[in-house]
Amino acid sequence: MGAVLGDVLGFAAGVAVSPLPIIAVILILATPRGRLNGTVFTVGWILGLSVLGAVMLAIASPAGASAHKHPATWVGALKLALGLFLVVFGARQWSRRPKNPSQAKLPKWMGTIDRLTPVKVFGLGTALAALNAKNAPLTIAAGAAIGSAGLPVGQEVVSLAIFVVIASLGMLVPLGVFLLGGQRARATLGNWKDWAAQHSVAVMAVLFFVLGLKLLGDGVSILAS
Repeated sequence: MGAVLGDVLGFAAGVAVSPLPIIAVILILATPRGRLNGTVFTVGWILGLSVLGAVMLAIASPAGASAHKHPATWVGALKLALGLFLVVFGARQWSRRPKNPSQAKLPKWMGTIDRLTPVKVFGLGTALAALNAKNAPLTIAAGAAIGSAGLPVGQEVVSLAIFVVIASLGMLVPLGVFLLGGQRARATLGNWKDWAAQHSVAVMAVLFFVLGLKLLGDGVSILAS
């Protein structure tokens, strides 16, 4: 189990530092219903990661490991494909990063966050976790890594839960600061939001390029063994 956790912690960290969801939860917390909507958004995020990871785990577990507990060939092919996607995506993001970070613009949909109902906020959190092109490949890769390791079901569930918790720190930390930080919380979260908005493209480009290379290496190793 320890080896699997070492494999998926990088993916979890990659999901946790996704700038756009972090900016979204901070903006939600700044709305009049911030306490409720921030909690609902975080719950939706956790559910989205859990469902996507569980689906991939269910797919990978029955046929993911050989008799010698080596990942199956299709797992290597999946990691190779995901790694290629992330490398290309990261390189593309890097080429499109603003030359001046202060000129970075947030997506237009973020301007409507203060008008979203709790139901829509929940759906937004779920979508950003499970359907986002930046986070979904990492969650799929983590589910495949856990499912293909030949672990007992209980250890698979624990491994996935640890992945989800770590991958949700980007939501849980701002929420905790808001709930426990008192009057200074808004200023602190505002500074975090500004930094993430200015550097989100560059951060994600480097992150996905590095994780993509790791997945490429894992895929080649599995296919060559």
